[in-house]
Amino acid sequence: MDMKAASHAALEIRNIMKDIEQSSREILTILQKIHNDGGLQEVSGICKQARNLLVPIQEGYAKLSEKIAHQMYYRYHDHWRFGTQRLTFLVALIIYLETGKLANREEVAVALGIKTERESGFHLDLEDYLSGLLQLSSELSRLAVNSVTYGDYARPLELSRFVTELNAGFRLLNLKNDNLRKRFDALKYDVKKIEEVVYDLTIRGLKPHSAPTPQGDKDI
Repeated sequence: MDMKAASHAALEIRNIMKDIEQSSREILTILQKIHNDGGLQEVSGICKQARNLLVPIQEGYAKLSEKIAHQMYYRYHDHWRFGTQRLTFLVALIIYLETGKLANREEVAVALGIKTERESGFHLDLEDYLSGLLQLSSELSRLAVNSVTYGDYARPLELSRFVTELNAGFRLLNLKNDNLRKRFDALKYDVKKIEEVVYDLTIRGLKPHSAPTPQGDKDI
């Protein structure tokens, strides 16, 4: 591919990503409602609204898949890397809110309308998937704090279990990517932050005797 063709391809990719990222911002805005008083009582409707906005995102990735030849994926990867990581986080948050489970790579890829295997063409890169999961912990630590503010004292215990198990899963991985290692350090901070919320509930006598158990297993 000559320089002129490469420049044209990059421009087309940027234009497609603008539309994808616009939908991504709209999904984030919708999901932020969970932090409002009573937001978690409306979680079904919130997740439905968010999922509806995944349709134009799937269409955007379909356009990228048509334009990017299999062997050119990593040449242009930086154009969609961070947008895909953010969308992985958003899909993982939706799935957690719906099921209490950790979204696996295939579930995220299906939600975005892309593949999981490099050999299949346009796919969800493993490191992008892991980066998205690490962003999830920060949002859940914020939710733990806000839950207490609105009198939901059982929620932080559930979130603590989930994020602690997420942390344990990442500890089993040999993270060679510098950005992933830095994000993993932030995950450890999120674990500590939620533990402090639970401890505060305990010493104030507000910790429920029996907290709800998250649904399903949480495998990375």
